Amino acid sequence: MQRIVVSIVALVLMAVTAKSQAAQPFTIQDLVRIKRLSDPQVSPNGQFVAYTLRETDIDANKGRTDLWLLDLNQANATPRRLTQHASNDSNPRWSRDGRDIYFLSTRSGSSQVWRLSLDGGEAMQVTDYPLEVGSMKVAPRGDRLAVSMEVFAACADLKCTADKQAARKKEKASGQVYDKLFIRHWDTWTDGTRSNLFTTVIGADGKAGTPVNVSGSLDGDVPSKPDGGDETYEFSPDGKRLVFSLRVAGRTEPWSTNFDLFDVGADGSGKPVNLTADNQAWDTQPVFLANGDLAYLAMDRPTFEADRFHIVVRDAKSGKQRALTQAWDRTVARLGVTADGKQLLATADDIGQQALFSVNPTTGAATVLVQTGTVTEYSAGPKGVVYALASLGGPADLYSLGTRDRAPRRLTSVNAELLGERTMSNYEQFSFAGWNDEKVYGYVMKPYGYEPDKSYPIAFIVHGGPQVSFGNGWSYRWNPQTFAGHGYAVVFIDFHGSPGYGQKFTDSISGDWGGKPLVDLQKGLAAAVAKYSWLDGNNACSLGASYGGFMQNWIAGNWPDRFKCIVNHDGIFDARSMYYTTEELWFDEWEHGGPYFENPAAFEKFSPANFVKNWQTPMLVIHGQLDYRVPDGQGISTFTALQRRGVESKLLYFPDENHWVLKPANSALWYDTVLGWLDAHLKK
Repeated sequence: MQRIVVSIVALVLMAVTAKSQAAQPFTIQDLVRIKRLSDPQVSPNGQFVAYTLRETDIDANKGRTDLWLLDLNQANATPRRLTQHASNDSNPRWSRDGRDIYFLSTRSGSSQVWRLSLDGGEAMQVTDYPLEVGSMKVAPRGDRLAVSMEVFAACADLKCTADKQAARKKEKASGQVYDKLFIRHWDTWTDGTRSNLFTTVIGADGKAGTPVNVSGSLDGDVPSKPDGGDETYEFSPDGKRLVFSLRVAGRTEPWSTNFDLFDVGADGSGKPVNLTADNQAWDTQPVFLANGDLAYLAMDRPTFEADRFHIVVRDAKSGKQRALTQAWDRTVARLGVTADGKQLLATADDIGQQALFSVNPTTGAATVLVQTGTVTEYSAGPKGVVYALASLGGPADLYSLGTRDRAPRRLTSVNAELLGERTMSNYEQFSFAGWNDEKVYGYVMKPYGYEPDKSYPIAFIVHGGPQVSFGNGWSYRWNPQTFAGHGYAVVFIDFHGSPGYGQKFTDSISGDWGGKPLVDLQKGLAAAVAKYSWLDGNNACSLGASYGGFMQNWIAGNWPDRFKCIVNHDGIFDARSMYYTTEELWFDEWEHGGPYFENPAAFEKFSPANFVKNWQTPMLVIHGQLDYRVPDGQGISTFTALQRRGVESKLLYFPDENHWVLKPANSALWYDTVLGWLDAHLKK
């Protein structure tokens, strides 16, 4: 009897301990440590899904990626690690028979294509080129690879480019001469190379042969920089043709969004043929249907990067093109096709979610498959679709959706151990009458330790873009759970300009950066405070980056008495200097109705520098030296204005970060500094 009592007491103590552990808040240390799942790829027979998992190497201050495998035929299967190497392994792509996985790895000292057999054994190096392989795709018949590499246009082979790069490193003079834009892009100075698309035959020994350049006759990058991938090119079903998206550069590249689709022989025969020359806007993401028809995404308005991406289908026999989804008022983020090639798949922002849809290639009718959360990526197999789903409550995990029952099944819980010991905060979507009484949506998130009879200080987060949605997804740069775990209530608004509410709503911000969005933010915060009694409306700090950073400067001059503090990361300060120092000029020119020298009044109308005399709110300014999208002079100017005005301010400057903060130690410093700033002003 005594032994039973002791056992019961022990169980109670274990339960209390477990509850105590589960009650811990989510912190920045957790955010840095969390595993990041990406790039699911279903095997041809539908039995397996391979994916990439990023884990953080704290000592090395960087993320490291490996490949994992999950058996879809087994219920509650345990994922199996396929690779474990000090270098990065990523981008898994299946062989035709599903027995091998091709992938990119840096284990040889540079990024090359490797192959791993599911039958066992060590990975084998497939390419051994003198240049880095940037992206890769396997041909349908498994006999050929498409790979991208950065080369000099004048070079006839890869060795020539490698030799030129080696010679440059030995030069004593460091100066570079440029005669056209881009001179720099995103976070990299132009070195004269272009990302070209090559194909190579896979020999009987499994090794790749001499690559053939299939895009080199055109002046442009495949994939596009800075973040294009293998979704921008595709083999035809028989593997004999290759279709890719490219913007012909010339001297207009910084103010052009005219990407076209080009068709070329997969063996390099013939010159690329422009399939979309009639459209001066963006064409990209080609996929083939079972009948040979080509589907792709297209925009209609040149130079507008936030125009609606709709689906176009090109008839395989006649070459005629028809707009398929003009009646569907959503912009497609990622286009795909089912395994049988009979239906299209698409993700799109939709009322604060990023949903997954199937699209009928004949009628254009869109049917929602996954409605809630953010579908970050997906892969179609013969038994259905495997997709990565994230939300405000947690990072991406894999789920499957069958072709018949439509009942989703969770496949992975890669952060179960960590998140099982944390309390993730509850969140809720709300709506209100915004600018012109139009319906606008937002989210609120309760703080850690929430008690219904208390009120809590507010972190009011303003998204960037401006044409992006801050909806039901997971972010590593602006993570609401991290603010909530530190004791803050979180409010964020999808103001006019956000996608997912119709293209007219998205268009409405252009030429009105400080107008409708500011009204939405003002009304949205007021509506949230009125609706949720636990929000302390008199104790709030406003935060944002990029356009959200612009809005912090705009708030400082045009809503100066609302917040106790401001956090401005990579924000625009002066419209004129921004135009003349940023790289992608098409963005500024569309948003303000042309170049600065043609329409200065439109730029100056919403230039925060013109309202510095009203600044009085304490501001933390953050900027990265490698940010060429919003150059660091904008942040330095902001801090100078604050200091000269005598406004309480701090500057956090990262000499090794771009428009994002990517290094784990820097991310931790960012959150520690930001939360410390909020604590100093909201928790006095």
